[in-house]
Amino acid sequence: MQTARFAAEFGRLLRRLPHFSARLTVDIALTEKYRRAVAPASGHVLYTVEEKVMAALDLIVSGGTIVTPDGRRRADIGVRDGRIVAIGTLDASAVTVEDAGGLLILPGGVDTHVHLMDPGDTAREDFPSGTAAAAAAGVTTIVEHTHSHPVRTVTDLSAKIEYLDGRSDVDFGLAAHAWPGDEDVVPALWSAGVAFFKVFTCTTHGVPGHPAAALRTHLAASAQVDAVSLLHCEDESLTESAEAVLKAEGRTDFGVLTEWRSRDAELVAAAVAALLVRRTGARATVAHVSNPEVAEYLLAERQRGARLAAEACPQYFLLRETEVHEHGALRKFTPPARARTEDDEVQMWRLLRANTLTHLSSDHAPSTLEQKSNGDVWSAHFGLPGLDSTFPILVDAAARGHLSYEDVARVYADAPAKAYGLWPRKGRIAVGADADLALLDPTAVRTIRNQDVLSKAGWTPFDGRAVSGRVVKTFLRGAVIAQDGHPARNRSGRFVPGAGR
Repeated sequence: MQTARFAAEFGRLLRRLPHFSARLTVDIALTEKYRRAVAPASGHVLYTVEEKVMAALDLIVSGGTIVTPDGRRRADIGVRDGRIVAIGTLDASAVTVEDAGGLLILPGGVDTHVHLMDPGDTAREDFPSGTAAAAAAGVTTIVEHTHSHPVRTVTDLSAKIEYLDGRSDVDFGLAAHAWPGDEDVVPALWSAGVAFFKVFTCTTHGVPGHPAAALRTHLAASAQVDAVSLLHCEDESLTESAEAVLKAEGRTDFGVLTEWRSRDAELVAAAVAALLVRRTGARATVAHVSNPEVAEYLLAERQRGARLAAEACPQYFLLRETEVHEHGALRKFTPPARARTEDDEVQMWRLLRANTLTHLSSDHAPSTLEQKSNGDVWSAHFGLPGLDSTFPILVDAAARGHLSYEDVARVYADAPAKAYGLWPRKGRIAVGADADLALLDPTAVRTIRNQDVLSKAGWTPFDGRAVSGRVVKTFLRGAVIAQDGHPARNRSGRFVPGAGR
């Protein structure tokens, strides 16, 4: 009866169409059940469900274990025109068949907090090198914003999209910078396709901070069009006063960092921002949450109804607060590392697993070793490279039992894609999604090394760290963009607009 009912309903649908649309796709699980139930509609030559879905595939990834946030299953993936059109046991031919036996197939990474300094002074990084690093690691989509060359108008956005044509190995969204007093531009930029608005609560990287009143004004404006903001939370009154005292004392040692960019400065700004997000009805993410205390404050506001995400970064799990004394500028990023013990690290993994920390990004903001060595604690560049290392660290965390591979798919693909309007096209393995795939050998063991870094930085804070698991092949829209750590450098990445467009 169910088969007959399906056949009747599907037949009525087909008879309304002048031809069987090539865009009509179904999951292979349905195809296997109902493939013989549909007869050609009168007056037209039509295919059965099986025949149409299975015809002329560009790619089949066969024999792998697909990992999604909901679980794993052994299945083949059929791809046509860059999109997934079938998942299941596929008895079909394709231009290319990729044997994924013994491998896990994860959605390509979606890293939504990336700085590539391009356009602008690209001595530290640019799109070709940064996205090559992303592709080799298994990342297929990024969201980028550059502090030294900010997007503040629709004209800026259009010019940047045009400039980046042919410069990216992965698909990319772009963020705008919020400027105090410029909230009138929010609707136009949102409808033009920015993924989010970057908002600082303290003046950093030459971008002016938003005190509470200005932040509330921005959030209220963004709420009117349901735009998303990414909030860098450090309280300017606290960082300014600490800087004045420390400079008056003549301090130039790198131990200054944790006193200057203190725990209290982050917590105060995050707590105020979270409250304002709830009170204005806006949508926002608090960037690079550094410690459990901040995460718990954000969770409390989310439980009161705030539409608020909490972004994590690997440096707040694996690097220790005291390392700045040994490594100096190579540990200058803000907020600084907060973990003091292995128990602190374990607690951060627990919060990520429990969705208190909602997703993970690299906050890739590299400088070369030479650039980092120029100047003292006050003048050396902020930031760390991260696109080379973030996916490897996540899959290693799964191997060590801190996360599951399903968690990796959630926090580095599904959740960030949903947060910034890139889902359902990005961040998932499902019929209709882009065929962005990371094929992972979970048994591989390697060491993260400076000499393997593809970013212009040429170094990583995780140098010498042994990790389990390796992405052996990366697909972007069904095409190989990296294999065995080597990017294809085919520059096929495209701009992906945010939810407002």
